[in-house]
Amino acid sequence: MSTSDNHGRHLPARLRAHCFHLNRPRERWLSAAALPLGVIGLFFADTIETASAQSPQVLDPIYISPPKPRHESRHAASKPTSDARGLPRRAAQQPATPAAARPAANSEPPSTPLNSNAVATSASRLGLSVHETPATVEVVGRQTMREQGYRTTTESAQGAVGVLSGDAAGAPGGFSMRGFSFGEVTVLYNGIWIGPQSITSRVMDTAGLAQVEFLKGPSSIMSGLAAIGGSVNYVSNQPTTGPIRNELDGSIDSLGSYRTHFGSGGSTSVPGLDYRFDVSSSKLSSFIDGDDQRLDDASGQINYRVSDAFKVFGAIEYKRDDGHAYWGTPLVPAAFAGPFATNGVVAGTAVNTFTGSVLGPLTVDSRTLHTSYNVADNSVGAHELWLRGGFELALNSDVTIRNQAYEYGAKRHWYDSETYAFNDASSLIDRDRFFVTHKQQVVGDNTDLVWNSGFFGIENRFAAQLQVSRNDIQFAQEGNPDTFPADSVTVLNPDPGFYGVPEPNIRNSRLDDLAISVEDRLKLTPMLALIGGVRAEDLTLSRDGINFDGTIPSGQPFTKTWTPVSYRAAATLEPVKGLMFYGLFATAYDPAAAGIFSVTPGTSLQLTSARIYETGVKAVSSDNRAEATLSAYDIERRNVYVALTNAVSTPAGEVHTRGVELAGAIRPVENLKLWGNVAFTQARYGDFDVWTGNTPSNVAPFIVNAGASYRFDRWRWPVEIGGSVRHVGQRYLFEDDLARMLPYTTADLFAFVDIPGRDLWWQGLQTMRVAFRVRNLTDTVYAAWSDPGYPDQVYLGAPRTFELSASAKW
Repeated sequence: MSTSDNHGRHLPARLRAHCFHLNRPRERWLSAAALPLGVIGLFFADTIETASAQSPQVLDPIYISPPKPRHESRHAASKPTSDARGLPRRAAQQPATPAAARPAANSEPPSTPLNSNAVATSASRLGLSVHETPATVEVVGRQTMREQGYRTTTESAQGAVGVLSGDAAGAPGGFSMRGFSFGEVTVLYNGIWIGPQSITSRVMDTAGLAQVEFLKGPSSIMSGLAAIGGSVNYVSNQPTTGPIRNELDGSIDSLGSYRTHFGSGGSTSVPGLDYRFDVSSSKLSSFIDGDDQRLDDASGQINYRVSDAFKVFGAIEYKRDDGHAYWGTPLVPAAFAGPFATNGVVAGTAVNTFTGSVLGPLTVDSRTLHTSYNVADNSVGAHELWLRGGFELALNSDVTIRNQAYEYGAKRHWYDSETYAFNDASSLIDRDRFFVTHKQQVVGDNTDLVWNSGFFGIENRFAAQLQVSRNDIQFAQEGNPDTFPADSVTVLNPDPGFYGVPEPNIRNSRLDDLAISVEDRLKLTPMLALIGGVRAEDLTLSRDGINFDGTIPSGQPFTKTWTPVSYRAAATLEPVKGLMFYGLFATAYDPAAAGIFSVTPGTSLQLTSARIYETGVKAVSSDNRAEATLSAYDIERRNVYVALTNAVSTPAGEVHTRGVELAGAIRPVENLKLWGNVAFTQARYGDFDVWTGNTPSNVAPFIVNAGASYRFDRWRWPVEIGGSVRHVGQRYLFEDDLARMLPYTTADLFAFVDIPGRDLWWQGLQTMRVAFRVRNLTDTVYAAWSDPGYPDQVYLGAPRTFELSASAKW
């Protein structure tokens, strides 16, 4: 799939040169005016959850845990794709409070094996647990990330059913869920949307996260644009009430990667004032020569309980990443590789991006498994700054108001040779050059109202949110089609060369967003509840720019307004405590032709519409030792665009996906954990002249995960040993379904020992954990991910790697 807008890398290189002169904006700095509530709210917080007398209180600026129902409060103790750069191709006394108690975001995860007692605020503002929510929701908490060794948010996807992820250099941290990928899966940060994942996401360390929430299927009622395959929400660590607790951890691996993290949180000497602070630094070294990423992150938050009814918070986070990117390994004909052809990685044929010649049958040359084809002066990186603040006010025992204001700023850049296409005439690798930079600023404010009431004696819970935001982003990118730099290098031992002289086009986009959403749960009987909601949104996009030669691009400047409405309707039935049946209908919307910041009059100004039908059952045993979920879904996305020419697209077809997902976990005895999940997915294009019946890229029809661990706790130092296996079925590299990424199976093993503080020299130390992990035990060579904007190459998975880590708490 391709569109004409030059903010995207999902356009083949042979077409990009033709498209670059179609849309050339004028440079204009657009600085967003601060919203009144946002300016005030940056210094305050919208959290204070009431904890029960048995658990510490946690202040959380994004959780919407409503007041206890009336009958309880009387007795209460006081988320074709748009590419990553926006280019369309590709301790004080615990007070009484009316808020309902729920698991703390940064406390140890709930005691159920699948975390269904957790609250995922990205799935509902009603304060429902995962078990109560009528949708497929999965929470990967700190304990899971720690035990399974999920170092980055990309790796955290392995903890969710049927989710694929990959660090495409143009769109790092991307996800594929239920037949949709890249910008069709929304990524949120503490419940806040800052733009399409294919523009804004970065490689992120998990050290500062309390949990990662996966909400499956169309869900615009919660997050607005682009939540077609679902949404992923990153939840930061939150302050806790109680004694100060510190943690220090670090790791090294056989590739040369290292990670360090320090965190501290608890109550200060000022009554009612709690804090959390995290700082981490890591270097992620790749198996590809010259490929590495440096990640640095510092975040902090303070919560202050002014009174039992009024609480405020303020938070800040700075993130930086920089390094060198791996854009994939080029596919070559098996005849060229000869005895060095690698079996079981890819198959089929491909079309050379530059010449249009057909290559095949395809393979990966084993001599190139560690080779980089990027230029010597390549560079990728970003600087990001978050400011958040707000308050929570309990008007009475039934009504709570919360407010969160935020400001986000980012600068990102890519400076690379990105496309590597084998030329069968010369037996060389043809390369391009491309650079793009972002300057982005987002300001916004979210205000929530939660109201518990009765309706003719029937328990009712109501939540409403008003969202307002302004999102400014400027793109500067390669623009001169006549001097667009390109060259060819040898397949083996390529001379990297240098980038050349860039000549940028400038594109400016501003998105003003006003949204009102409401949700309601009417509990007709103790076992039957009706849950529904609606979101009305007003989106106004303004775009302008200037070309490298001073000309104004055709059709710009322009302004477009959309007023989409999305819905959710569901019912839950719990005939036996712990056994929950549910049914769901929900809708979503997204631009038809590209990511929202890449829409131009030359493509399509319409929105797609998507809907889901889903039914399922969630079960947890009375002793919380066993848990299972089963869901079946049918998703249809209509009004999906198809290209008429290199410069014009029109809405035409649809994408239809259906599938079944099953997950289970059990602790049959205290020290043994068993878990597993399986996902079946069928995704097809419909009503397309070319692609009807084809499967979208990066969609696996079959994904299986399974794992087990056993803890030996009768020794002086407890030891836990475990492992996991992951199988991923065949996927297609591009929408023409000519090239296939073949199925693969990998396995990981781990062992860790917990050393009590009494046996260590460090005075005051509570415990230390030392762990050893083997990733990709069998050293499997496999294609992990693809970017359909680059159909000549695949991203290979990492080889066998050994890791040693240690963590301490005091």
